[in-house]
Amino acid sequence: MSSVRPHFDLENLHSGGWCSRCGLQHFLPAQPVLADCRELMAHLEEQGRIDNIAGQGEAACDCATKGLFTPGGGKMFGMLACRDRAGRRVVLRGFSGQFNGLWRVPGWVGPIFDEVRFQQLVRLPERRIKAMGRELATLVPDSSRHRLLKQQRRQLSRQLMNEIHQLYTLTNFRGEAVTLVEAFQGKGTPPAGTGDCCGPKLLNHAALNGLWPEAMAEFYWGGANSSGTKQHAQWYPACAHKCQSILGFQLCGL
Repeated sequence: MSSVRPHFDLENLHSGGWCSRCGLQHFLPAQPVLADCRELMAHLEEQGRIDNIAGQGEAACDCATKGLFTPGGGKMFGMLACRDRAGRRVVLRGFSGQFNGLWRVPGWVGPIFDEVRFQQLVRLPERRIKAMGRELATLVPDSSRHRLLKQQRRQLSRQLMNEIHQLYTLTNFRGEAVTLVEAFQGKGTPPAGTGDCCGPKLLNHAALNGLWPEAMAEFYWGGANSSGTKQHAQWYPACAHKCQSILGFQLCGL
């Protein structure tokens, strides 16, 4: 297995965020679940796929990790160690966003939103946005028509993003449920993709299923991202501009 050269002090690595309800920083340590992450890394390296982790079932062609090793093609993976109501240890797995176009893969937590409602919501607006983009490519830059169409596309994209955010309901460990916008503690509105990273998906699944989190860790797998800030087989805390702005609410009640 590839050696892991941490960018962070693993003894003190943690993920969390500010909670406006409590006026406190809530967080989970990474250390108690690192061994589980290393086992997952070994599976990814040996099998080259994210399905069939338990060694059972038929492999699905969409679950191969080969595509992650293209330039900028890597992805964050995370694990959350919990206790169920009987005190038994349960470890959840999650990946950021979609995997090869899939929101759900057996053995991994799913997205926070309802995929059917999501597809119904984005289908027509995305077609319009793409059509506008094709028309923009044919226009003289900075012409009156170009400026107007660009503004209309921006407005449509902003409206669609606001509607998408309303599909996300986050539940914390007090049993409180709010929309993504209500939970967000950053400046302005949530950036695109907020709520799709490993941490939020894992914590929301745990809160909805009566699991009590004890530790969470995330690592990057595949080709380095375009900015070079994430490297293969390295550990990272939850991202600052998206996840940390909602994790404070999600962890409230632990």
